[in-house]
Amino acid sequence: MDDNARALLMAILAYQQNKSKVALDLFPVYLSFIQYMQCDDGNFRNFLSFDRKYLDEVGSEDSFGRAIWSLGYLIGNAPNDAYYQSGREIFLEAAQHFGNLQSIRSIANTMIGVSYYLRANPGDEGMVGRLRSLTNVLTTEYQKCRTDDWCWFESLLAYDNGMLPLSLLHAAGVLHDESVREIGIESMHFLESKTMSQGYLSVIGNQQWYFKNGEQSVFGQQPLDALAMVLMFHQAYKLTRDKQYLTKLYTSFMWFLGDNDLRMSLYDFETKGCCDGLESYGVNRNQGAESTLAYLIAHLTVLRAVEDFYSSEPENA
Repeated sequence: MDDNARALLMAILAYQQNKSKVALDLFPVYLSFIQYMQCDDGNFRNFLSFDRKYLDEVGSEDSFGRAIWSLGYLIGNAPNDAYYQSGREIFLEAAQHFGNLQSIRSIANTMIGVSYYLRANPGDEGMVGRLRSLTNVLTTEYQKCRTDDWCWFESLLAYDNGMLPLSLLHAAGVLHDESVREIGIESMHFLESKTMSQGYLSVIGNQQWYFKNGEQSVFGQQPLDALAMVLMFHQAYKLTRDKQYLTKLYTSFMWFLGDNDLRMSLYDFETKGCCDGLESYGVNRNQGAESTLAYLIAHLTVLRAVEDFYSSEPENA
């Protein structure tokens, strides 16, 4: 289900660009898959065989969070009422599980989805309370781990790191909470200091995670981490209107096109796919759906950011 949640997000972003019927026709493909994977209790499975047999009883918390993110985005950006109502029904069925989440990345993804939901449903006080509770979990973890030289939510930098500050930037905008905004900005700047100190993006590699006072792994860099940085800087710009974040967004996106440690493009201009990562031997030439969707969402986010800039800067129009 992970990839279908990302694909739904990609299709919505693509439709927003030029009202493409091709993109719109993909909405029911991905949304119906997410609905098919929802359990009777509102949770989600993650894996399905080719003959439509469920391969797990309950999916991972990460897949749950990504589903909520994409559903929230659909609710906040639905092209018509039918998609709004369908997405909202699935979303609300799952809401009872928000308070049971343990993984901070699942919590972060869920917070993003809830934030989009609340932009379309600002009067839902119950959902505001759920967002506040999720936000409190994340800020509490931050306060537990933060030191003068380590402004982060845990004692290591692992995967999808940018999603953590991103979720707080979303929540701060919806809750109008300055303390949440401050943690989001501070943690974003800390992550930036660990991944962009050389003037280009070098995300945390997964050969080994980067523990506090440890060594940072250069290889095993994955597209999802670059995407998270693009999304993080875009939301930072939307929240602050500080143009430096547009520059950092673009720098992060260029990781896909060769501004990285190996000076090699992960995006394949022939196949239109994206390679799976940067390894010690070079680029991992496998082009999985996750990686290609990460590139496409990042690309569409850059286009959206340019539109945001010009729509708010009439003198540049």
